Amino acid sequence: MPLASLNVITGPNGSGKSNLYRALRLLAETAQGGVVNSLAAEGGLNSTFWAGPEKISKKMRSGDVPIQGTPRQDVMRLKLGFNTEEYGYAISLGLPAPSTSAFSLDPEIKRECIWAGPHYRPACLLVDRNGPMVRVRDGRQWHVVDQHLGLYNSMFDNGADPSTAPEVFHLRETIRGWRFYDHFRTDADAPARKAQLGTRTPVMHHDGRDVAAAIQTIVEIGDVHSLDEAIADAFPGASVAIVKHEDGRFSIRFLQRGLLRPLDGAELSDGTLRYILWVAALLTPRPPPLMVLNEPETSLHPDLLPALARLIVKVSEKTQVWVVSHANRLIAALEEETHCHTVKLEKTLGGTEIYGQGILDEPSWHWPD
Repeated sequence: MPLASLNVITGPNGSGKSNLYRALRLLAETAQGGVVNSLAAEGGLNSTFWAGPEKISKKMRSGDVPIQGTPRQDVMRLKLGFNTEEYGYAISLGLPAPSTSAFSLDPEIKRECIWAGPHYRPACLLVDRNGPMVRVRDGRQWHVVDQHLGLYNSMFDNGADPSTAPEVFHLRETIRGWRFYDHFRTDADAPARKAQLGTRTPVMHHDGRDVAAAIQTIVEIGDVHSLDEAIADAFPGASVAIVKHEDGRFSIRFLQRGLLRPLDGAELSDGTLRYILWVAALLTPRPPPLMVLNEPETSLHPDLLPALARLIVKVSEKTQVWVVSHANRLIAALEEETHCHTVKLEKTLGGTEIYGQGILDEPSWHWPD
């Protein structure tokens, strides 16, 4: 899938948007040491495999014959990978050989590779993990840096030594910098509505619990002008202030034109609080290499979506942004930008495909053998 600085992922329900989002989160877990646990939470490795036949013939596609399975020819692997202009990474997971272990359903990492440049070629390979062995290229030679890596551990777990394997270390830190926002709590008991202990917070928690501290951090070391502008864009004449209590806790105060007193977090509507949470997340003083927003339109009134779109566009000038959405008004506002890249997904015989993308439109990609 080709990507740009601003990407909108859309499509009808059931087209695969959630699968794409979860696949990206699973890829991010490789650098956090939790890929096996995350797979277990998804229902195990078998639940991630393609549920259709190994090959779909032309007659199946035309409807001349029913869709049916055939004897499997290839081994079953879950492959995840991505490319930047600088580095590429791929991981392949499979089921272990039969054993008497109680953990016999845990997936194993069969292969991991890091290469230089935007396309994989054997000559560009920098780090190669095959089974338990990890080797690193040094000029024309290869050096083995680990021969006993656990098959359930990524090479990011043990091989990220900046002196012996700087590529592993660099890529691990890059992936760890990815941020995912898909659920902000705005219910009556949400932490964002209550005073919370405040410490410097350049990166807001994914559920928004430290929103007051995050906003105060933006005020002190971030772009406070953009903060004020984003609030006023959605709520003309309004502003947000942070109150510091004597016990070190911070809380939100929302000042709105026409009201004689500010509203605290407990009084805000779900939509207003959620918009403030998006502002705090997007205007982070520490921009990540990738930020993924899953259905940011949830609980927002349609009139707020153009203001949110303008904020997202501004953020995409500093970091790559994915927006997974099916809100037409938000999508239309984002697509007004010339650098917005829309990926429309569709379901074809149970499989997710990119609408309108042919063989000549696909980016160059080669999986390591």
